[in-house]
Amino acid sequence: MGEVDEAFVQALEHRPKLSVTEAEGIPLIDLSALSATNTSIKNPDSTIRDLVVEIGNACKNWGFFQVINHGVPSDKRRSIENMARKFFEQPLEEKRKVRRDEKKVVGYYDTEHTKNVRDWKEVFDFVVESPCLMPASPDPEEKEIAETYNQWPDYPPEFREVCEEYAKEVEKLAYKLMELIALSLGLPPDSFNGFFKDQTTFVRLNHYPPCPAPHLALGVGRHKDAGALTVLAQAGVGGLEVKRKSDGEWVRVKPTPDAYIINVGDIIQVWSNDAYESVEHRVMVNSEKERFSIPFFFFPSHYTMVKPLDELTNEQNPAKYRAYSWGKFLTTRKGSNFKKLDVENVQIYHFRVQELADKLDGALSINSK
Repeated sequence: MGEVDEAFVQALEHRPKLSVTEAEGIPLIDLSALSATNTSIKNPDSTIRDLVVEIGNACKNWGFFQVINHGVPSDKRRSIENMARKFFEQPLEEKRKVRRDEKKVVGYYDTEHTKNVRDWKEVFDFVVESPCLMPASPDPEEKEIAETYNQWPDYPPEFREVCEEYAKEVEKLAYKLMELIALSLGLPPDSFNGFFKDQTTFVRLNHYPPCPAPHLALGVGRHKDAGALTVLAQAGVGGLEVKRKSDGEWVRVKPTPDAYIINVGDIIQVWSNDAYESVEHRVMVNSEKERFSIPFFFFPSHYTMVKPLDELTNEQNPAKYRAYSWGKFLTTRKGSNFKKLDVENVQIYHFRVQELADKLDGALSINSK
């Protein structure tokens, strides 16, 4: 990517500090109980119940956690990491043969923006269900649905097979985690499963080349994940930083061998009516080592209307968000990948209901007329 173009330069207040604070306390959760023959999420014993408490505390206190003994075969992970290296080491003209654009929304891309600043990275995206159904336009009045098909490169020849096999394994883990999260909220374990019929989930291969100015640029700028859950494979070179809820400090998540890093997305924040919160994070780059990571973004169907679950709202805890169309939300967000916006991209807080105090004020003023 050569010299640092000003398009990559972060505003002064968002530039990374090169001194690293290692994250103390990000939960490391052992999921081996899920593979025990005598245990079941649907009929949880004390071991599963303890696990549910751990998951709930991690979601509430951090919004991030790591899992080990998760059931994803390590050879599947090694294979896709190897495919990523082989794909990204090709010449640019080869990679751009499967370049994504506003019509082909998955494939290779190297000019993505976060918060209107270009990220120091290149990516390859593929959807888990192909074709993937999505609104053709972000316009609320437009009803047309478009089919998204994966673009697969010719090289490496086994690329498609490896990617699809990996996605199937991580999808199983994502469903297990959603069931544990449901239990931690006092819900039946399968409460979320229906939302993922006709899912819009995608997997991303990230490559962060060495950056000559790591004090000015970021691999990915500060952001929260829009979906339900993210399952991240982080290779040996670290770079992920999380904004710690307790003090707002940026802290580095140290890679744990064979672990997955899990974070709660905006949709879980809305479904849980703010019981669990999506947390801001970013990716640092360095001047010496390239970095690879593979996030699995677990997204519901395009026709899902995202709103607080009825079981988690009542008179004392009314819904804090208005319902919004996931498909239209996602289509709007994806548009910013191809052009800089003059305004902030759509966020869940745009759907936040006015605070109760405002409602009460309004009710009092109405009653006094």
